[in-house]
Amino acid sequence: MDFLAYSYMQRAMAAGVLIGALCAIIGVYVVLKGLSFIGAGISHASFGGVAIGVALGINPVWTAVAFCLAVGWGIGFIAKRGQVKEDTAVGVFFAATMALGVLIIGLIQGYQVDLMSYLFGSIISVSRADVWTVAAMAAVVLGLVAVFYKDLMFVAFDAEMAEVTGVPAEKLYLLLVSLISLVVVMSIKVVGIVLVSALIVTPAAAAFQLTESFRKMMALSVGFGVGSCVLGLVASDLLRIAPGATIVLIATLVFFLSAAFSPKRRRTARG
Repeated sequence: MDFLAYSYMQRAMAAGVLIGALCAIIGVYVVLKGLSFIGAGISHASFGGVAIGVALGINPVWTAVAFCLAVGWGIGFIAKRGQVKEDTAVGVFFAATMALGVLIIGLIQGYQVDLMSYLFGSIISVSRADVWTVAAMAAVVLGLVAVFYKDLMFVAFDAEMAEVTGVPAEKLYLLLVSLISLVVVMSIKVVGIVLVSALIVTPAAAAFQLTESFRKMMALSVGFGVGSCVLGLVASDLLRIAPGATIVLIATLVFFLSAAFSPKRRRTARG
């Protein structure tokens, strides 16, 4: 455990725990409501926001937040108005925003090495300011989840019934998309744009294999998400391998183990 004596690893561990918990909590709603493709679309859309920030010479995190919120709301607006199906809207925005990012980067003079850290993550290079930014955003996201906990759960399970009983399902859908956008942007420094959707979906999907209780699923998802980040950091330091990819692969291993020992699978086999 000597590596924890280094300040960069302490910052990485703090960021990993916060991001692991955030992704796991939002991931439960994403998995239950079937929004995994939206998570992937928004994560790749953040590339366009990062490119805009680099081109303008401002912090790419904040441009990515604004850009992802706009993309998320755009997907939600088009899908809810019935103009096209949700997955089609995601596909259109996915391609367009990635193309925009590539175009902007091509117009920037000189090669931007730092962009690679946004694509594939660079958790060991997070600064103290990054940790505080993640902590502040985590407080906002967790606060909103706590306030709208029951309504979001209702919408995740049955949006139509929620609407009938007076719950503003459409507004809560946009809130959930907004929370996904915030969590995605906060996570790209840890695992990168390419892998962030996996960190959101995989721990929650693993928890879903083991329980049908919403509260237990939330607790298990957080445990899997935080545990994957911590173990991924330790393994990457010991083996000298990429931390972001290691975190996602450990989370994936947890999912396969959960699926193998899932009570649901055993009930299906007996039936």
